[in-house]
Amino acid sequence: MARNTGDRTCVRNVNVSDANIGNTQAHNEREKKTYVNPDIVPERAELNVHFKAPTDDYVGMFSKMEEEKVISTRGLKPDATKFCELVFDVNSAYFYNHGGYDYARQFYEEAYRAAVEIVGGEQYILSAVMHADERNRAMSEQLGEDVYHYHLHVVYVPVVKKEILWSKRCKDPTLRGTVKEVITQVSRSKKWASKPAVDDIGEPILQKNGKPVLKKSYSVLQDDFYRHMVAAGYTDIERGEVGSNEEHLTVTQFKVEQEQQRLARIQDAAAYASEETQRRNEEMEEARKKAQQAKAQLDAVVPKVEAVEELARRYSDDVDKVLPEAGALETARSYREKKAKPLYKKIVDVLRALYNKYLDLINSFNRLNDSYNRLQQRYASLDASFDRLAEENKSLKQVAADYDALCRGYGADRVEEQVRAIREREAEQKRQRRMQRQRHSIGAR
Repeated sequence: MARNTGDRTCVRNVNVSDANIGNTQAHNEREKKTYVNPDIVPERAELNVHFKAPTDDYVGMFSKMEEEKVISTRGLKPDATKFCELVFDVNSAYFYNHGGYDYARQFYEEAYRAAVEIVGGEQYILSAVMHADERNRAMSEQLGEDVYHYHLHVVYVPVVKKEILWSKRCKDPTLRGTVKEVITQVSRSKKWASKPAVDDIGEPILQKNGKPVLKKSYSVLQDDFYRHMVAAGYTDIERGEVGSNEEHLTVTQFKVEQEQQRLARIQDAAAYASEETQRRNEEMEEARKKAQQAKAQLDAVVPKVEAVEELARRYSDDVDKVLPEAGALETARSYREKKAKPLYKKIVDVLRALYNKYLDLINSFNRLNDSYNRLQQRYASLDASFDRLAEENKSLKQVAADYDALCRGYGADRVEEQVRAIREREAEQKRQRRMQRQRHSIGAR
């Protein structure tokens, strides 16, 4: 980021993940009810200018573009970046010195035309809005009047033209290797690949080994925007500094950036802890319910087991108490056939049924008891996890308070810009390391 030593243009390309596209839309389209940035003035939201207004939410527009074959997601990985955002900016003093709102609107209307060229066509732009409702606190306090910071957000789908060739399996040999079709492929990496650098006469600049010197896409973006605006008549602006990095930041900005890296990680951890706490609470409540159900089933089984034991005890009593005395004229055979045998058969049938029922109840009792014990153990484990997460949340609250104070001190948008720049550089560094590993692997073969 350039120091504020002149009227410098700045355009940043920000990768927007699927998880963050909703928040980007809410910010750009002013859909939020409240804002962390205290310098946003809701009463001025009607002054924001759409050079292209969205026809649906950003995700819905992407889906419609895919359905209508304006874009193609062929070969796109599930975690690939599908959305990008261009943020065009010039320091607030530039517009203040040229008359303010009307001049900013004219300037960013031309910047939007540059965005259409950079993106590759207006059909790939989801939304383009100039914000005119963010107050520049420092300038306002210095000048004793409200000064607003005008800037342009352009959300788009990064695409490249890709030729699909006929394969070697094509039945017509004359078609093999020729162009079968040209698709507009969604690809952030190809859209913003580094380009060969050229000298003043347009010749490629080569390294000592003969390979071309690559110019980073961010630098190419700055060049394209600056040249477009100068050609349109805005000759009193300067290009953003070449090769901008941490060394070009003021001491205060650099400290803010470093702190934001730490706070961003802590915020992510806090969000995860909050979600994890909620999930654990739900699991604990479910465990409580299951434990109560198991206990109720145990309470219902115990009396049945006791009743079975009582029946078994009664039918296991002394035989003299169970069998009636023989009659005076009753023969042994008659007594056995008419009294003893039916009674024994009845007792055997009852005992067999009771024994089977007793076994079923004992097995059921043991299963329920084991289940109850497992649920109790799980509840205890969840309870301990909840205590640990509650302790973590307690420590993160202070960090969140520090973050809010930082946003109030430096402005939320300024802080967010630092974070976005950091993440973009980290993503670029990660991509460079991956390419180096790939080149090393190919060289090792």
